[in-house]
Amino acid sequence: INGTYYGTQKPATYAKWRDEVPPGFVFSAKAPRRITQSRKLAGAKAQVEDFIGGIVELGATLGPLVWQFEQGHRLQADDLDAFLSLLPKRAGTRALRHVLEIRDHDAVDASLLALVRRHGVATVFTDSDEHPSFADLSTDFVYARLMRSQARLHAGYPAPALARWAERIQAWRRGDDLADLPHVDASTAPARQPREVFVFFISAAKERNPAAAMALLKELLTR
Repeated sequence: INGTYYGTQKPATYAKWRDEVPPGFVFSAKAPRRITQSRKLAGAKAQVEDFIGGIVELGATLGPLVWQFEQGHRLQADDLDAFLSLLPKRAGTRALRHVLEIRDHDAVDASLLALVRRHGVATVFTDSDEHPSFADLSTDFVYARLMRSQARLHAGYPAPALARWAERIQAWRRGDDLADLPHVDASTAPARQPREVFVFFISAAKERNPAAAMALLKELLTR
């Protein structure tokens, strides 16, 4: 859900979305930019609670929550540490999963990796030349955004590329670290464990992304 980045929805709206989707459907949502663009992240407790308090109405359809920090946002380690401490790990009986998308290249280093691992937070793997791209694992799920679809291809991607992504997804699900993708520090991979994997096709040739997702799903189902 991208609209939540620009403004929170009413709890009743989330409940309506929850009731409109089939069993097994899972939403991922971006947190509001008014939170992630705050100068003092540690002071956003009330805003975080307001956002979480509404979106938990998605119930069993609630998936990962993405906290996107734009390029040029100079993150301070102590402020980010305090902010991550604000993110609740549970809402009632439901576990919450949080993901950081860091778009400032200068903020991505080994200390960031250590911090998110300590807090049990994932980082987005972005397949893009424009944004930081690193596949270091930090928790029990993987969140990837693929941004290379091409308008000239019906499925957005060449068939061999989709087949390779299907292989990577299967490897992630088994708990493998992927040596063919860029890392901040490949020497500090966490323990091998099965992982849930969330993959999205975004940006680039947007009109081809639905077909790319369907083609990738078909590839996975044939394995």
